[in-house]
Amino acid sequence: MTGGTFSPTGHQWELRHGDQRAVVVQVGGGLRRYEVAGRPVLDGYAASARPDGGRGQVLAPWPNRIADGRYSWKGEEQQLPLSEAAKGNAIHGLVRWAEWSLLERDADRVRAGVRVWPQPGYPFALEVQATYELGEGGLRVKLEARNQGDAPAPYGVGQHPYVTVGTERVDEGLLTVPADRWLRCDERGLPVASEPVDGTPYDFRQARPIGQTVLDTPYSDLRRDRAGRAVVRLAHPEDGTGLDLWCGAGTRYLQVYSGETLAPSRRRQGLAVEPMSCPPDAFRSGRAVVVLEPGAGHLLEWGLRRW
Repeated sequence: MTGGTFSPTGHQWELRHGDQRAVVVQVGGGLRRYEVAGRPVLDGYAASARPDGGRGQVLAPWPNRIADGRYSWKGEEQQLPLSEAAKGNAIHGLVRWAEWSLLERDADRVRAGVRVWPQPGYPFALEVQATYELGEGGLRVKLEARNQGDAPAPYGVGQHPYVTVGTERVDEGLLTVPADRWLRCDERGLPVASEPVDGTPYDFRQARPIGQTVLDTPYSDLRRDRAGRAVVRLAHPEDGTGLDLWCGAGTRYLQVYSGETLAPSRRRQGLAVEPMSCPPDAFRSGRAVVVLEPGAGHLLEWGLRRW
């Protein structure tokens, strides 16, 4: 509920710190809004709307796609529902439409959680929590999971924010992606090869306009700063402002998406920059899958800073 009216994303948990404001939602534990001094940093959505294109959602216990929803784990075949039926994939995990519980709330901090119960295709029990905090350095997000079951569980995680620097379309934005390799994908969005970005349209190691480049692109081999963070930068082409989306602990891959397949009214208006612990189809390939032993946990951190 928000303001006594129905919202399809449930309760709206607001955070404030100085001139920063963010809104976290009950459904999916996602991030609906983030702004600084009245200027949007996220291309979010209204409280009266559902998030389209994964907008702001937490992706667990896997991010991105699993081909045919089928994988093998410890010698047993698992079959997930095909949540991306048109392409025959299971996509973006099991928690983004679940009802999350508010665990902790202060003026500038919200922590919410959800339990993943054993079910067809994922017979494991997890506790997943998301913590959002505003401070002098901007927005900080922690995504934590713990295996509450009695068997090792496969795990991956990510989040799906769309960022904006106020341009009419993402085309005008100056993008920097500190990655040396990209994953070439097939028509289903599944990786078929890992290749250097050198000489490709996907090389954004030096800031340049996105232009007409169509991005739905996984990146790996991330370059990190002295703090151990990989920083994606989107800058306005004229007014000297921009934002940094930093990827910290647990982030080994990125997906950058220009919104080409969204509804026409939303297409290429915001840029999705998705920190991920593993690449698409990881449960099948085994690449970067976290093995969560009983009682073990995992942490992924990322954040946003407007400048």
